[in-house]
Amino acid sequence: MSWPTSPADAIALQKRMRDQLVLEPPAGFAPRLIAGADISLSRGSKVGYAGIVVIDRATMATVDEATSASRVTFPYVPGLLSFRELPALEPAWESLGTRPDVLVFDGQGYAHPRRFGLACHGGVLFGLPSVGCAKTILVGTHAPLARERGARAPLVDKGEVVGAAIRLRDNAAPVFVSPGHLMDVDTAVEVVLAVSAGYREPETTRRAHRLVNLARKAAL
Repeated sequence: MSWPTSPADAIALQKRMRDQLVLEPPAGFAPRLIAGADISLSRGSKVGYAGIVVIDRATMATVDEATSASRVTFPYVPGLLSFRELPALEPAWESLGTRPDVLVFDGQGYAHPRRFGLACHGGVLFGLPSVGCAKTILVGTHAPLARERGARAPLVDKGEVVGAAIRLRDNAAPVFVSPGHLMDVDTAVEVVLAVSAGYREPETTRRAHRLVNLARKAAL
């Protein structure tokens, strides 16, 4: 696709693509292969190293991974992360040999000012169920959480439940999960819990982050 080069054009595209978003999982959705995506840039560099890791939820083994490197030109603007990351992730997605059942993005999904964050955009673009799992809140508030793993509370923005705050490890800071494409809040939380393994973040995010950092360091 042709990517916008200005924030105004990017916002207009988000609003157009928002109509393609489906906020419920496919019938009989039972994901076995859960993937994570991430991108890494060196400070001051315009080259982004993108990666996708596919995990078998039954064994927690990594079954496939792919990386790519490309020039990142879109500026960092809150709410427009997809226009920095998705052009870099597209080549990695295209070269991935194993198609996952669902893709977890390190960023927002529906919990976004225009209800079309990175995970929503990526899910529509790649044509599969997707989840946003972010470390910080972009929009919304939530009630206090209990301290144990699995504690959760709705993330609410302007009276609408847009996601959930969930703790993946006892006493750790929560992550903020929201639906991407072909997804709802409860299923998104189930997906993230299925690939959590005792750390603050799910294994999808941890392994994708490690993969792209290794790719970036190898290129130095």
